[in-house]
Amino acid sequence: MPIQTRGAVMPEIGGDWEVVDIEFDDPQQGEVAIEMTASGMCHSDDHVKTGDIPVAIYPFIGGHEGAGVVSAVGPNTPGFEVGDHVVMSFLPACGKCRWCSSGMQNLCDLGATLLAGSRADGTMRARVDGNEVGQMCGISTFCETTVTAVDSVVKVAKDIPLDKACLVGCGVGTGWGSAVNSAEIRPGQTVIVMGIGGIGINAVQGAKHSGAMNIIAVDPVEMKRETAEQLGATHSFDNMAAATEFAQSVTNGQGADSVIVTTGVLQNEHVQEAFTATRKAGTVVVTGLGNLMESKVDIPAAELTLFQKRIQGSIYGASNPHRDIPWMLDMYQGGMLKLDELVTQTYTLDQINEGYAAMHSGENIRGVIMY
Repeated sequence: MPIQTRGAVMPEIGGDWEVVDIEFDDPQQGEVAIEMTASGMCHSDDHVKTGDIPVAIYPFIGGHEGAGVVSAVGPNTPGFEVGDHVVMSFLPACGKCRWCSSGMQNLCDLGATLLAGSRADGTMRARVDGNEVGQMCGISTFCETTVTAVDSVVKVAKDIPLDKACLVGCGVGTGWGSAVNSAEIRPGQTVIVMGIGGIGINAVQGAKHSGAMNIIAVDPVEMKRETAEQLGATHSFDNMAAATEFAQSVTNGQGADSVIVTTGVLQNEHVQEAFTATRKAGTVVVTGLGNLMESKVDIPAAELTLFQKRIQGSIYGASNPHRDIPWMLDMYQGGMLKLDELVTQTYTLDQINEGYAAMHSGENIRGVIMY
């Protein structure tokens, strides 16, 4: 018997989110149905709206940062049972490919179908009015109930609040890992985080955990700068020129050891400013996304070579979701990682466009849909 539910779909590029009735197939082997508790509202879903991230099919069911309770388990699917609490990972991990076997689950070969809207074998699981619709990252957390492959599901302890746990499925791991894994921050270093949203605020937390002496947050929105200082930033500025000047003033003119670029819509000048602010042999971590088909980065080749600077891309903060999601939640329970403070406002599913409007106006660090 197919699963009847409601969810938010993007009908076409430039449209608004529409909450509609959706029909899912029952979970098949290797799949589970999940009754959603909460979903974070990440900027990446807005990129689907603008077309910066092109997807293979519209309408497209959004959402890739969520948590809930397993409501059905596909046949011959060991390891899961009804009632399990789970966090969705927007990056699936097969555990078998070269990348998973090398401890790089974030680069699993299954990621090739994240924007196809289908399973890895090309089959679709959801329909609206009898027509196939795509699932964001194969999970579509903007649904009251969703069906996904177990490669994208991580079981978590039942005493962890799922409305906070949902955040580690994308934003927290991406930001925290950008600092800890990709920037490889060391104690005493000076770090600039450019863009304090749902990703950047967690890069601040990661820099603090790594022992950085100077953690410089950059954002034009005062509320975001204040939040960054509450969660670990030692200084904050509304522009990169001032942040760069300060970083040089506390490093004998050398500049930041690393700059983490977590702007909502990546532009060429963001990477250029970060490159300028970084010392010799320093690292620029590029985590933000712009238009995937058009974004390019221009930097001085001589400075790249002669100053031995490094530009490092970072997807999900170079984290391993099946290892790091439980680990981050352990840190949360131990008081080492802040999650409650990240949620600026909660919304119902029907308020999704209101939530994204608040993101664009700079009102939210992270909006969360509650089911």
